[in-house]
Amino acid sequence: FAELHAAVPGLPLASSRVLPGIVLRRDFAAYCPTDGELRALLVTEPLRPALTAPGVEFVVDSEGQYQASLSWIAKRTEALMKHLQSNNVKLLLSSVKQEDAVIYYAKLYGVSVVECLSPEEMALVSEITGVSPYVPFGDNMDREITETAVVTFCQPLLLVSKRCVHIGLASVCAFQPHCLILCGPVDGVNEQHAAALQEAFTMLQQLFKTLDQ
Repeated sequence: FAELHAAVPGLPLASSRVLPGIVLRRDFAAYCPTDGELRALLVTEPLRPALTAPGVEFVVDSEGQYQASLSWIAKRTEALMKHLQSNNVKLLLSSVKQEDAVIYYAKLYGVSVVECLSPEEMALVSEITGVSPYVPFGDNMDREITETAVVTFCQPLLLVSKRCVHIGLASVCAFQPHCLILCGPVDGVNEQHAAALQEAFTMLQQLFKTLDQ
C-alpha cells in the first residue's frame, strides 16, 4: 500500500483520485518524451564501466594515461547506450544514482532515466512485470537484452510542487496496478485517511480469503 498511494497536502479531499499505473515520487534524471508502448530496464548498479575489478589497484603513470582512461570510459558508456537503443529500451529504472556520463548519453540516445528507487519500488515493478534487474555483460555488446518490461506510458506528473514520474506497466499477473492520489489540507489528515483506507483494504483481503475457503 505504501508504494501504491501518494499523499498530497494542501489540496481539498475532493481532489483525490485514482490513476492507472504507478507513481514514483521522484523526478526524471533524464526525460525523453516518446509516444506509445516502450521497453524499460531495471538496474541495480552503476552503468558507467569501471576501470578495474573490485579490490584491484589501478595505477596511472601520466596525464596521458589518465585522459586515455577517461576516453575509454566515455566510449564504453556510449556503446552501452547505443546497445540499449538498438534493443528498443527507452526507460531506465535504477535503484542507484547514475554517473553524469550515463545521464548525458541517455539523453543523447533518447533513453529516459529514473534513479534512486527504493528496494520496495524495485520489488513492486519486478512483481508486476515479472522482470529481474539487468546485469551488464562486459564486452559482449551483441547479446540481445531480454530483461525488459513493457511500459504503456511514461510521463511527468506534478503533485502541487512535487515532480513525480507516472508510468503504466503491462502486468504479467491478474494484478493491474493503480495508484491512489490522496489529497488533504495537512499531512496529519492525509495520514489518518491513508491509515483508514489501508485498514479497509486489509479487511477486504481477509473477507475474500474467507469466501475463497
